[in-house]
Amino acid sequence: MTSVPSSAAATRFRWIICALLFLATVINYLDRSVLGVLAATLQKEIGWTDTQYGDINAAFQLAYALGFVVLGWLVDRTGARAGYAFALTFWSVAAAAHALARNAFGFGVARFFLGIGEGGNFPAAIKAVAEWFPRKERAFATGIFISGTTIGAVLAPLIVPWLTLHWGWQAAFAVTGVSGLVWVALWWPLYRRPREHPCVNAAELAHIESDATPAAPVKWSALVPQRRMWAIALVKFLTDPIWWFYLFWAGKFIQDKFSVDLKHIGPPLICIYLMADLGSVAGGWFSSALMRRGWGALSARKAAMLACAVCVLPVVHVPVTAHQWTAVLLIGLAAACHQGFAANVFTLASDLFPRPAVGSVAGLSGMAGALGGFLFQLGVGRIKDLTGSYLVPFVIAGGIYLFALALMHMLVPRAEDTRG
Repeated sequence: MTSVPSSAAATRFRWIICALLFLATVINYLDRSVLGVLAATLQKEIGWTDTQYGDINAAFQLAYALGFVVLGWLVDRTGARAGYAFALTFWSVAAAAHALARNAFGFGVARFFLGIGEGGNFPAAIKAVAEWFPRKERAFATGIFISGTTIGAVLAPLIVPWLTLHWGWQAAFAVTGVSGLVWVALWWPLYRRPREHPCVNAAELAHIESDATPAAPVKWSALVPQRRMWAIALVKFLTDPIWWFYLFWAGKFIQDKFSVDLKHIGPPLICIYLMADLGSVAGGWFSSALMRRGWGALSARKAAMLACAVCVLPVVHVPVTAHQWTAVLLIGLAAACHQGFAANVFTLASDLFPRPAVGSVAGLSGMAGALGGFLFQLGVGRIKDLTGSYLVPFVIAGGIYLFALALMHMLVPRAEDTRG
């Protein structure tokens, strides 16, 4: 790195890195959201049941759980640069391969491989945030890149119906899938660790490392027995499935209940995910603002999570409302609350653990969330076929956040100093 006097104004290259993480997460969610937009269309064309659709999504979730662990480990061993590039290349090819599927089993296979690759996104992104941001900025940076999930989900109903109506559903999978390779071409030459990067001067490096202390690598065997590890994992096991429910079933619910066709499904889904996008940034901003006012990191995260958990409660009314846009706004509020909640859960990995362990913590807790999603997806399809109603999933979605936060508070009532 070129030597720059410490008195020089700090560069801000860390925000370029944050922008790349945001863009990767946009692509991640665009690729996984295509099926949710096309669910009703493909159900008519291919003839699968709601149970089979739930099983297709469950295949993704099971693979996503494996991908979180395997690629979380890979990111910690190879670094964010190589690990992220590998994951994104892998999932881009798998996303495009959906165009070759011709039945429910084929979609299940394609979703499985997509889940393996996409499992690397969040461990790599959180690892990069831990490398590039001091603790006081991590929640905000995390909220920014997590907001890419909702941008990707917003882009899907804008892009996918147009591609499908003009060139068929196969084109929707193929075009969105290969977009990730463009990101890899940007990431590889731009990403280095701060100390190795020619675009980071001494002042910015000092800011990034302002709260860092040397820390030795942490093995999984040392992480698993820790209550703080279980706290994060249990919260994600309980709450991540709700986001997957919105992502894979919200469009189908709106089409089933309010007879909305593919041409008109875009505005309701866009509204839901724009609201969720605001919630992601607001949740990270809120806890960071509390820290700037003197709150401890754990107390600030819990306060933000509590606010989100309370505001999500009205979603239980969605299945019984007779008005489409009332349902849309209630789902949007719940999605926003989930994203604000999730931004703080993600950040807890870097608050409670040293930097060398962040990728593994994110991988293990992400695996727990994906396993919860796997079980929830198996249940939703069967409940829908059995009852013809979405009532049970929405009731669970409304109450689970308060329960999860209570568990976290019991397991981690106070924070320990784990800086690094």
